Amino acid sequence: MTQVSAAAIDTARQLADEILFPAAMDVEKSGQIPASHLDALASAGLYGIAGPASHGGMGADQGTFLAVAETLASGCLATAFVWLQHHSAVRAVAAAGQPLQRRWLRPLCDGRQRAGIALGGTRPGQPLLRAVPADGGFVLDGSSPWVTGWGMTDVIYTVARTGNDMLIGALVPVTQAAKQDGAISAEPLELVAVNASRTVHLRFTGCFVPADAVVMTMPYADWLVRDASGLRTNGSLALGLAARCCTLLAAGQPDTGQ
Repeated sequence: MTQVSAAAIDTARQLADEILFPAAMDVEKSGQIPASHLDALASAGLYGIAGPASHGGMGADQGTFLAVAETLASGCLATAFVWLQHHSAVRAVAAAGQPLQRRWLRPLCDGRQRAGIALGGTRPGQPLLRAVPADGGFVLDGSSPWVTGWGMTDVIYTVARTGNDMLIGALVPVTQAAKQDGAISAEPLELVAVNASRTVHLRFTGCFVPADAVVMTMPYADWLVRDASGLRTNGSLALGLAARCCTLLAAGQPDTGQ
């Protein structure tokens, strides 16, 4: 284990044990994640765990990332769920050209800009979210279910599909989108668990995205192959929760946190 890996996991464990877990039941009951939870993750550098060190990130490997995700989930599942979405944007920008990296990467890595994801264009069959080329960029129309962290994120990494089955991934600032006349609307979803994650169904109506906000283009067939490998990351949420339950059982304590 590298020094970076050990430090990141230790930091996540301290946050989970001292801040997240003691408040987890209150978070679930209130349906709201305290801003201080996400601020603490940002202050600890965990918003940049997947980002390159050259832009303020940790440059951690995938094993470390998964371990940190599991550890945070053991503290507060809703908080970890919101935090997890952010790193898709970090990775997309890190793989993009230098102009986009200069504009977005450091603010994303230090948590000044916090990202969610809207993947309506990636659903099998007819795309729920389409991108139509327009002068200077694209126009997004359609919907994206299961967008997590609404109201707690500054930008949405949005993936839509064109008519020739190409995916367009763009960063859509939430504040900018909200100012557009009806361009984006959100319908809250009631979840059985992690309701505090503020997961919504987003609808896009003539939402213009400039070309310089596009961070990814990819054939849809290539996405399907790559996306399957991401299932392990989602599994970290369940593994983290299970680990907390095992810890409590071993200590002979009731589960009072989640």
